[in-house]
Amino acid sequence: MGSASTGLVVLRGNSGSGKSTVARTLQDRQARRLAVVSQDVLRRGVLRVPDEPDNPAVGLVDVVARFALDRGMHVVVEGIMPGRLYGSMLTSLAADHAGTTRFFRFDLPFDETLRRHDARGCQDFGEHELRQWWRDDDALHGCDERTIGPEHDLDAVVHLIATTMGW
Repeated sequence: MGSASTGLVVLRGNSGSGKSTVARTLQDRQARRLAVVSQDVLRRGVLRVPDEPDNPAVGLVDVVARFALDRGMHVVVEGIMPGRLYGSMLTSLAADHAGTTRFFRFDLPFDETLRRHDARGCQDFGEHELRQWWRDDDALHGCDERTIGPEHDLDAVVHLIATTMGW
C-alpha cells in the first residue's frame, strides 16, 4: 500500500499533548499533499462511538490512511490511540506501507499536558476529562516508537518529524 515515495507518520499520546497541532502544522508546511487522519474526528465526530474494544473507529482510521497513501499522499495518523485498542491495526498499517513509516509518542507529565491544553483555550473539555482519559506509559510494542518529551516545543517536534521523514 502506498509507494516508496509516500510517508506515514503515527502520532500518539495523551489528550492535550499537542498531537493535532503538530499534525496541522506539518500539513500547513508540507509542499506535497499530506492528509491528516485524526482519531478524534473519526471516532467522536463521524461515528460518535466510545473508545472501547471493537469500536469501528479503529477500522475507519485504517481505511482512511490506506486510501490516502494509495493516492500518493503522505499521511499523519494522530490520536490518543491506546495500544491495547489500536496497536494491532497500527503495526499492520506500518507493515503494509511501501514507504517510510515512523512512530512518535508524546510522553509528557500531566501538569505539562494540562498547561498545553489550557494555553490553547480549548473549552470542549477540561482537567477532569483529561485525568479520566490519562494513560501512563502506553508504549506501542512491535514498532520503533520515538518519544516526544516536555523539552520539545512545537517547532522542535515539527522539525524532528520533517527531518526524520525527509520532508
